[in-house]
Amino acid sequence: MRRNVTARRPDAAARAWARVAARLAALALATTSLAACGGSPSPPRAATPTAAGTATATATPRAAVPALCRPLRVRTLGTVTAPGATELSGLARTPDGTFWTHNDSGDVPRLFQLDGRGRLLAEVHVSGAQAVDWEDIAADGRTLYVGDIGDNEAKRPNVVVYRIDGTAATPIPLTYADGPHDAETLLVDRGRIVVVTKDFSGTAGVYVAHDGHLRRRATLRLGVGQALTAGDVAPHVIVLRSYDRAFVFARRRDESIVSTLERAPCTAGADLIREGQGESLALRRDGHAFYTLPEGRRPRLRRYEDAG
Repeated sequence: MRRNVTARRPDAAARAWARVAARLAALALATTSLAACGGSPSPPRAATPTAAGTATATATPRAAVPALCRPLRVRTLGTVTAPGATELSGLARTPDGTFWTHNDSGDVPRLFQLDGRGRLLAEVHVSGAQAVDWEDIAADGRTLYVGDIGDNEAKRPNVVVYRIDGTAATPIPLTYADGPHDAETLLVDRGRIVVVTKDFSGTAGVYVAHDGHLRRRATLRLGVGQALTAGDVAPHVIVLRSYDRAFVFARRRDESIVSTLERAPCTAGADLIREGQGESLALRRDGHAFYTLPEGRRPRLRRYEDAG
């Protein structure tokens, strides 16, 4: 069932991307200035646990380099022409090979189901849910989870993750144990919910949901300007993305999300900044490819794949 919703003005996504681009440019200038003074950003390092139960960056042995860290071949699979899909933020791929996505803040609680070429299969209005600031979606098998976790001003008393069965949602209210944070990355594996925060400083907190709370279990230091906007989990790899790159974490069999993210990542062999404002990523289950959709009208569905 479809429902007509008043669309945002056509230039809304462009204005939003212009603000992000300006912020990235300012951060790049600051980084250049540091380098001129004899300093430079440190490359990403692995995170290891501290006595306090969080994690800080220290060097640890790397696992085998995942296929996604080699040069990648990009292919445009199709264009999303659904009239209501104007500001997509979040992408999940289910075992049947279809994609699920949703708009950013300002829309009603609905999901778009797309085929492998970005064509609309269904528009699902989710009962029992509100859409304050939906930022990411995750597929755990055939079960979908939507993260209403956006908080630009870091003032929401709690956020919500919705577990969706069919067209009905079960809300899971969550409160950060150390105060509100902005976040755009939701990871789910075997029912375990993890939220990764967003900060242009490049420092991201990895929070695990338990008994209604989100508690920090690791800290990622990815470099100035690397604000995380999406991520996904596969059996042998986890990928987190920023506006211009993707960080790839090798994963051992049955390893937890937190333990995997404590390992030093490599960077995917692809430049994502060319897409525009990118806030979505979905992995293929074999870990050799990922898919993206940028914001804006008629966004292109792309696949990045190991060129070897």
